[in-house]
Parts: sequence; C-alpha cells; structure tokens
Amino acid sequence: MSKKGWLYTGFFVALALGFYFVLAQVIPGFTKKGVAPVSFVRPFAFTTQDGQPFTEKSIAGKVYVAEYFFTTCKGICPKMNNNMRLVYDKLKGEKDFLILSHTCDPETDSVPQMKKYADSMAVDTRKWVFLTGRKDSLYNTARISYTIDDPANNLKNIEDDFLHTQFWALVDRNGDVKKVYDGLKQSEVKELIKDAEKLLTDKPETGNR
Repeated sequence: MSKKGWLYTGFFVALALGFYFVLAQVIPGFTKKGVAPVSFVRPFAFTTQDGQPFTEKSIAGKVYVAEYFFTTCKGICPKMNNNMRLVYDKLKGEKDFLILSHTCDPETDSVPQMKKYADSMAVDTRKWVFLTGRKDSLYNTARISYTIDDPANNLKNIEDDFLHTQFWALVDRNGDVKKVYDGLKQSEVKELIKDAEKLLTDKPETGNR
C-alpha cells in the first residue's frame, strides 16, 4: 500500500475510534453487553395472592416479566394470559425466572379475589405471582418503572384513572427493564422467551445503581 493509502486508512480508523468514544460517552450502557435499558425498577410494596408482602427485594437477582390485567376483564386479558402461559410453560423450570401479574383494578381484585383467580389458572404461584396493592402505587410502577403505559395518562384524580395495557416489561437480574413487548402478539411473546433465556445466562452486576 502506498504512503497515501496508509494515511487514508489511518484517518478512517481514527475517525471510527473517535465516533465509538463519543457514543460511549453520550449513550448509557453503550459499551456494555447488549443495548441500554429502557428504564429501571423503583422500590415498590405490593401484596401477593396469598396475602404476603412483595417488594423489589423479593425479585432481587431474578429475571422476570411484568404485566397488568384485572380478573373481571372480558377483553384483552384472557388472551394476554393465555399467551403468558406460553412463557410460564417454557420457563417455569428456571429457578431465577418469575412472572408478575399486577392488577389494574385493586378495588375489585382483593387478596381473596386474586387467590381465586390464581387457583383458576392452576399455576405454581411461586413462579407466577399475582399482585394487588394501592392503585396509585400500581399505576406509578406500570408507567414510571416498567414504561408500559404513557405517564401522561396519569390523571390528577386517581379515582378517575384506569390503566388497561397489553404491553409487558422484561426485567433483568439488575432490575433494568430491557425491553417492552406486545402481549397480544405471539411473535413478540416468542421473542420475549428467547430474550429471557439469554438474560438468565447473565450474572447480576455488583454495586449500587
């Protein structure tokens, strides 16, 4: 190669390295494996179908998928949970995987109601957990932590607010939301399963956020 050719090659290599350095500075997580997280899970406190407390500490180091539904729903919820069963059947044997189904109608979905629904699903509730709690906390977690509904939908009067979303959030061992999926599309459900399997091979990072 001529001297001029080497100069051109060196210039473009330096340009590429400079571009990579800029991206690493301005895009969080760019230099880490995979893509930057969509969001991260903030502290929460809910109650399981068995009346037990459930917080962010309950899922520390776990990979999980989070969804919202309500037990009396006749619309999208039955189809969503039929699709979620595909996830459950595929990954229930993974000790570090969970499904969290939050109610969006806690006034109706009391602990006994959630227990009744969980029993009707005939699943292992150590692997597929059904959660109820304060409406404002449930909705803030959906919108701020999981980003599965627009935060702008949060009305000033929580009594007039109603969340009804078909989207699911996949969370890694570090509490980062890696991706959001449409729970009504089996193609995206299958993609979620593959992504969860990959996340289960990763070890949690050390240190605080």
